[in-house]
Amino acid sequence: MGFPVAVATYLLVRIEGKLEDLTVGIARLTEALAGMRRQEEQKQLKE
Repeated sequence: MGFPVAVATYLLVRIEGKLEDLTVGIARLTEALAGMRRQEEQKQLKE
């Protein structure tokens, strides 16, 4: 039972870092899209 637990722990630790990177990427994308939306709204108000 020790080996499967060790493998599962190893995989979870590796995946955790990748999930954190993915979370940061999604947050950045959300901010970028919000900025683009604001720019479009400002353009439409000027017209």
